[in-house]
Amino acid sequence: MCPAYHRRGVPTTPVEPLLARLAGGAGRCCAGPRPGARDRWPSGPPPSGRSLGDRARAANDARAQEPSMTASVDAPAARPEGAGSAREQATEDLLLRASTAGPAERARLLDEVVVLNLPVARALAARFRDRGELQDDLVQVASLALVKAAQGYQPGKGRGFLPYAVPTITGELRRHFRDRQWGVRPPRRLQELRLSLGAAAAELTQKIGRAPTVPQLAEHLGVDQEEVIEALAAAQDYHLASLDAPMDGEADGTPLGATLGGDDGAIDRLVDHVSVAPLLASLPERDRRILSLRFFRGWTQSQIAADIGVTQMQVSRLLARTLERLRTQLEDAEAEAA
Repeated sequence: MCPAYHRRGVPTTPVEPLLARLAGGAGRCCAGPRPGARDRWPSGPPPSGRSLGDRARAANDARAQEPSMTASVDAPAARPEGAGSAREQATEDLLLRASTAGPAERARLLDEVVVLNLPVARALAARFRDRGELQDDLVQVASLALVKAAQGYQPGKGRGFLPYAVPTITGELRRHFRDRQWGVRPPRRLQELRLSLGAAAAELTQKIGRAPTVPQLAEHLGVDQEEVIEALAAAQDYHLASLDAPMDGEADGTPLGATLGGDDGAIDRLVDHVSVAPLLASLPERDRRILSLRFFRGWTQSQIAADIGVTQMQVSRLLARTLERLRTQLEDAEAEAA
């Protein structure tokens, strides 16, 4: 027997003999003479009265009496089905039974379908590894998508369960990356461009022997440099630092959130005081007194009018004019600082 195709008496798929036959061979499984070929075809000069054609015909007649080593190729023998074919057939049978079963039996049969095809879900999840997500999380997403596919599949329609389930699982995995794993979700075009940048960077690095520049990436993808820069910046939003994560270099594991201050009204008032104090100093004495009585002592406009000897209407106009002056000066100062 040929060791390449017969191990422990179990024949495997004989592909190479087919190629040998198509190439002009006699369907031989291996190189070298057949067993008993020398007995049928002795070396040396042909016997008297026998031509080379007679010897060939005699050898063919003798070969026809022997068991053919290529019977599995010539005869339409059944091919052993692989694990994938067996799984697909079992899946179809389970789904067909589930389509006519009651609720409890249907749930049990669909569970068997999911368990039977979990290796497919794991294999699809493995295609998305090394993208910053835990493999267990990806397997969970793929498994849930497999459950969804099993529940939505209709036996007898389409080409089978796997051609229906694989796009469903792959789509859920991509949606998981696109929609749920961004700390600050950028526009979809930037999410897609970010994925394209990863592939482009790997290709250009292999080609030029170093990390590509922004102009090279933009030219390779056919986009503007500003879009590349924007997508690279958006990539930093994919994962945000947790406030509960311990800070680097802290022996006691102090979380980041413990070092961040909360809202403090006193700080806001201090900022306002520092900003407004120089402007108040530039106001006339009467205007400063009106502001002091109104906002620091809480006097009414009538009380202020009696104190400075004017009418309440005049106090209202003076307040409006002074506040507008301060507002304009603050806006000008902020514009200059910017």
